[in-house]
Amino acid sequence: MKPQDAFFFLALLVLFIIRKPRLFLVAGLSSLVLSIPLFASWVFFTAERLTWYAAAFFAAFIIISLLKPDTVQ
Repeated sequence: MKPQDAFFFLALLVLFIIRKPRLFLVAGLSSLVLSIPLFASWVFFTAERLTWYAAAFFAAFIIISLLKPDTVQ
């Protein structure tokens, strides 16, 4: 497990504890923004992981939104 994986799981755990769905969107968008310069500098492994993390954050947001639609504002 790489350090970025540990940071992702820690961030995901914290976001699930906080339970604010919009923060999942912010985390996903942040992951995508961080991956752009990495793709430009050809650091493909980390950039690809960041895009997967963004997809996981977005999926968590969608699942939370479907389970509790009244929490998203």
